[in-house]
Amino acid sequence: MPDKIQNGSCLCGNVHYSFLQKNAISTHHCHCRDCQKSTGSGKATIVMIPDESLNLEGSLKFYTVTGTAGSHISRGFCDNCGSPVMSFIEENPGIKLIKAGTLDNSSWVSIASNFWGSSATVWSPADEVIHTFTENPDFE
Repeated sequence: MPDKIQNGSCLCGNVHYSFLQKNAISTHHCHCRDCQKSTGSGKATIVMIPDESLNLEGSLKFYTVTGTAGSHISRGFCDNCGSPVMSFIEENPGIKLIKAGTLDNSSWVSIASNFWGSSATVWSPADEVIHTFTENPDFE
């Protein structure tokens, strides 16, 4: 991947972030019910970034839920406009999950897989061209 700085922000611009594109780990669609509810759509498209590679300016408000596997997922959104910007699993805070729709330029994003294909909706199905995990992938 190129050594290019990627930038993003919330809708109102109160929260900005940047990272080097080469530090992006991977990008995925998550079709779990929590992602559907938090985005108001059929899925969340997330870019995995190491925490130490992410520069964040502005304040996010976090809402934490317990996921199906028992982990605690904290979702960060702008406390002014409500845009979902990023999330992370509290048991693995070293990886941030940036919402791809908040990137200023997402043309470089390439989706590696679908998570939670079992709960994908009929009107927003999992992309059959890429690998689909029925639930959460096992990264171990």
